[in-house]
Amino acid sequence: MKEYALLPRPVKNLLRQSVGRYVVGENWWHLRFAAERFAAERDEHAEVSRLARTLTPLPSAQVCVVMPTFRRPERLAAAVHSALGQTERDLVVLVVDDGGGQVAGLPEDPRVVLLQLSRNHGSPGLARNVALRLSRSPFVAFLDDDNTWRPDHLERSLTALRSGAGLVYTALRRIREDGTELDVLSRPFNRAAHRDESWVDINAVVVRRFAGLRFDPWARPRSVHPREDWEFVHRISAKLRVEHLPVPTVDYSVHSGSYFTDWDGNAIGVAT
Repeated sequence: MKEYALLPRPVKNLLRQSVGRYVVGENWWHLRFAAERFAAERDEHAEVSRLARTLTPLPSAQVCVVMPTFRRPERLAAAVHSALGQTERDLVVLVVDDGGGQVAGLPEDPRVVLLQLSRNHGSPGLARNVALRLSRSPFVAFLDDDNTWRPDHLERSLTALRSGAGLVYTALRRIREDGTELDVLSRPFNRAAHRDESWVDINAVVVRRFAGLRFDPWARPRSVHPREDWEFVHRISAKLRVEHLPVPTVDYSVHSGSYFTDWDGNAIGVAT
């Protein structure tokens, strides 16, 4: 964020202390890319309108698993199998193909619903919003097509949600391509600290559905920080109680195509 880097250090320090660096960045992107965001919202509405005509009735279960995908058929199959293998059986898996056309090998299970977008939008937020708008489950979980869950991921998360939490996220185990463990990410939520850092990964999140549940549909360039996961969690955490479960239930695959972040406070992407 070059404009932020050009500010005098006293101004940057004041903004960080009073507002938060990620919050400042997010507000700036909202202004700078307002036209692109409006176009993405229009595209999202068009995709929902088109697909709604093919879904009667809309998918419903206790949990809707939202899974965007783009040309990763082998990894996608593993992700879907991990969702279907949950101890919580009352679920529906909405696979949203973002115009990739490579979704062969999906399990033949009535709980798997394939939604194919008309073209590649390059936005995980838009794809997730389509699934959210075309489902009616009281709880929603998110799993990307290159990661997997342990069998108790949903059961543990739903227990916390039914006890009063609004958003739950578990610990996340990062795994290299050779199968060795890189580390385990597990950190309690603190919204004040979250203004400057991002440590909640969407693959670990299960949330109670409410009227404002949606992602920013804009396709953020990889150079833009914060990412859509941060924006979603920070906005939702102002409305719902967030609870962290320090148990690793997510296996996050670290590979050349993943959006890898150190979550150490130094991977902000802007100068300090």
